[in-house]
Amino acid sequence: MTLIKSISGIRGTIGGKPLDNLTPIDAVKFAASYGTWLKNSKKGKKLKVVVGRDARISGPMIQQLVMNTLIGLGIDVIDLDLSTTPTVEVAVPMEEADGGIILTASHNPKQWNALKLLNEKGEFLSGEDGSEILEIAENADFTFADVDDLGTVQSVDHYIDTHIEEVLRLSLVDARKIAEAKFTVAVDGVNSTGGIAVPKLLRRLGVEVVELYCEPTGHFPHNPEPLKEHLHEICELVKNEGADLGIVVDPDVDRLAFISEDGEMFGEEYTLVACADYVLSKTSGNTVSNLSSSRALKDITEKHGGKYEASAVGEVNVVELMKRNSAVIGGEGNGGIIYPELHYGRDSLVGIALFLTFLAEKQMKMSELRKTYPSYFMSKNKIELTPELDVDEILRSVKEKFSKEEVSTIDGVKIDFPEYWVHLRKSNTEPIIRIYTEAKSQEKADKVAEEMITEIKEIANLS
Repeated sequence: MTLIKSISGIRGTIGGKPLDNLTPIDAVKFAASYGTWLKNSKKGKKLKVVVGRDARISGPMIQQLVMNTLIGLGIDVIDLDLSTTPTVEVAVPMEEADGGIILTASHNPKQWNALKLLNEKGEFLSGEDGSEILEIAENADFTFADVDDLGTVQSVDHYIDTHIEEVLRLSLVDARKIAEAKFTVAVDGVNSTGGIAVPKLLRRLGVEVVELYCEPTGHFPHNPEPLKEHLHEICELVKNEGADLGIVVDPDVDRLAFISEDGEMFGEEYTLVACADYVLSKTSGNTVSNLSSSRALKDITEKHGGKYEASAVGEVNVVELMKRNSAVIGGEGNGGIIYPELHYGRDSLVGIALFLTFLAEKQMKMSELRKTYPSYFMSKNKIELTPELDVDEILRSVKEKFSKEEVSTIDGVKIDFPEYWVHLRKSNTEPIIRIYTEAKSQEKADKVAEEMITEIKEIANLS
């Protein structure tokens, strides 16, 4: 199976052998590495870490291993148990904790789990910090606490409610206006913690809720990535119930997708576009998304007089650029909304509240709102290369060939043409180049991708 180590954490499949999978030994080793890194960086301080998890089946086992490892290092634990990624991010600074661990494999299927690591701000670690943790893990350089210095566990069960209260306090969230709109909303919580948090938020906003898969059993009823091909049931439910819209989140509630009243996808890329349209209509400022996100955000930002910039792929990169450019909203085109007014992390609850306020203010149907935005279409492909080929050299050749166009090399090679763009990224684990294209029609996006694949094959002398 698979174990993937990165600067943002460790992710793998449950079962199998250590170092090949996410086994109990790997969970303990990586939790010990993170705890040791905290102790090294905050010498002499009594440390506290917030731990929360999504509802996947392996969660309780991994949670106990992680918490007891931290206790063994002399670190106190705030146990949120079932929670969401953004809820843990909100809780870390509220608890004045030194960090946080979220146990979730996000949109991956049930056999996966992961440890996602946060700093004292409740934000994902920098590349430098993540590299230090990986080095500690490699050397197994741990020193555990004496019996009189073991950490403690404090169970806290109010943070989803607290998170919702913080969302409701935002100046651009108008619960009264939403309640007056008398929305009916269908929710697919994929049997994880979104099934707890999203209906709670909606009911606080005065919305009538129709629940689908909102029991946090961890038995995902379909592929948990919120893509159109996985969401037939919620699309039918929206139409059959006469709902105003549908809401879908992934298992840890940091990705958000909407379904229009006609049962059609609003478009995962357009979650951020619509929320940004609303925020920018009330707050002057700039926006940020990653290089593989839709050009529609740039269009909307410039319409409001702001400046759009693109970061390398990865939430930590988006956040760093948002801070540098004082962005008032940002995120990723996969449905991740980052609204700094509350915190610097992808947050579906914030996205839902902002979007519903906007929809209530607009007094139009979802499908009508979607038509107000520029239409772009994406194609996502990959080309497999032989291991002996130099992927970096291939990307350099592509860059040189299209040097007369607008080219970015902060994350692979992205080429912006007047009517479309192409983004090439190499895999860190295998000889693959991922090819993302966007154009004003699906046919054009697919054609551009095919042409780029042919270009790469010619450069690499592949038949």
